Amino acid sequence: MRAKSGITIACCSALFLLLYAGAGLQAQTSPSPSQPAGPSIQDSTNDLSVAVGKTVLVDCQWPVARVAIGLGEIAEVHATSPTEIMVQGKTIGETSLIIWDTHGGRQFFNVTVRASSAGLNDSLDAIRRELRTELPGENLKVNSENGSIFLRGTVKDLTGSARAVKIASMGGKVVNLLNVDVPASEPQILLKVRFISVDRTKASSFGINLFNLGAGNFVGGVSTGQFTQPSITLPVSGAAATVTNGSGLNLSAYYPGLGLGATIQAIETKTGSQVLAEPNLLAANGKEASFLAGGEYPYPMVQGGVAGSAAAISIMFKEYGIRLNFIPTITPRGTIRLQVAPEVSALDFSDEIEISGFVVPAITERKVNTEVELADGQSFVIGGLLNNTESDTFMKIPFLGDIPILGKFFQSMQKTKANSELIVIVTPEIVAPIPAGDPLPSLKFPAKFLPPNSGIPMNNPDAKTAANTPAPAPPTMPVEKLIDSMKPETPLMIEGGGGTFGGGGSAMPVSSTSSAPSSQP
Repeated sequence: MRAKSGITIACCSALFLLLYAGAGLQAQTSPSPSQPAGPSIQDSTNDLSVAVGKTVLVDCQWPVARVAIGLGEIAEVHATSPTEIMVQGKTIGETSLIIWDTHGGRQFFNVTVRASSAGLNDSLDAIRRELRTELPGENLKVNSENGSIFLRGTVKDLTGSARAVKIASMGGKVVNLLNVDVPASEPQILLKVRFISVDRTKASSFGINLFNLGAGNFVGGVSTGQFTQPSITLPVSGAAATVTNGSGLNLSAYYPGLGLGATIQAIETKTGSQVLAEPNLLAANGKEASFLAGGEYPYPMVQGGVAGSAAAISIMFKEYGIRLNFIPTITPRGTIRLQVAPEVSALDFSDEIEISGFVVPAITERKVNTEVELADGQSFVIGGLLNNTESDTFMKIPFLGDIPILGKFFQSMQKTKANSELIVIVTPEIVAPIPAGDPLPSLKFPAKFLPPNSGIPMNNPDAKTAANTPAPAPPTMPVEKLIDSMKPETPLMIEGGGGTFGGGGSAMPVSSTSSAPSSQP
């Protein structure tokens, strides 16, 4: 009786455990219909790494229902058994893998396909071989980590650095950690320029003005109008008529008995001007230099005022004289390529205009903008201009000027010939600075200056200390630091009438009460 009841208790316990296990399995495989939509509680994210040409196996807890790979060209997926997935790497890259099981769960994998060790070693060996061939004698090291190529070592110049990076880029993304030998200072280029300008003008004029002060009870004169005729004052209260010669005519005659007179102009003039400038400009390789020997002249600018106010006049300044801008560049052939723009300008008061009482001259300009290539010490004439101008002016009184012989007294003529020549000679030279301690060139002054009233030198401090002495240049430096040091400096800004160095003008207000029309030269 006791044994029977023990068996009964054991069977009940086994039945209870079986029912409990079945209930647990049903809870895992049959989610509650009331569960909210969204990722399953079995969703997970994992990282998976495989080399190119290699495979890895993924074991699943439940049988696999479906598999999806993001980029098939990067990795392939095969099911080797109901619970086992094989992932094979094809090419370097990243993609995603999703696995669905028969119980409704999902697993996500971030798949990274890296280079195989054998292929990576072959690629690094090929890079090292090319570096030794193209850059012999350079101490270069190539390593790979996480798909990137690290380039270390020292090269002679930036060209070698760029070539090494291009070769290493065959293996993937390059991290440039190279150092470069600090280059020597850029050579200095001296540009010797000679401006030679000659202007010649020759003019001849001939004319006659006739006047009568009473012959035949007539007072008056005859003129072609080309030259200033005398001013005649009519007789008043029995006084005789008078004549005033207001021009610089070189010959005049008067016959009192007849009251007839004449003024004659027969003048020949010659003018000439010469300009010779020899500026020497020094510039570093590839840097711009500028030179101006001249000045600035003021001219008015009329500016419109606001509603209800008069226009204002401002004074602008325009540069003129001898100017030279150039940029020298040393080519790989050892020659010097020059971008050069010489200019010669002068004030021309023969074409002046007047604005609100201001006399504004014109400017004559002769300029050249060109590019030449010369060897060290060679010369070139980059601007040669010969200009000949001839003008004839002939005037006569109708009918009277056509009378043979006598008609010459009623004619006037003026002939002007102008000749101008401009030559610009350029000679570039590569020069070196004067060594420290050598005597410096100086001018020979016609008179001595007053001696200083202090025995203390005017240069302070004289002695160099560790604080004011620059540190010696390092033998090498990183590539990016060298490139940053070679960037061009900010152009100089010259205060004053010229604005920036190289042209322009500045305005200075003069008056705000002028009502002159809005015009400008």
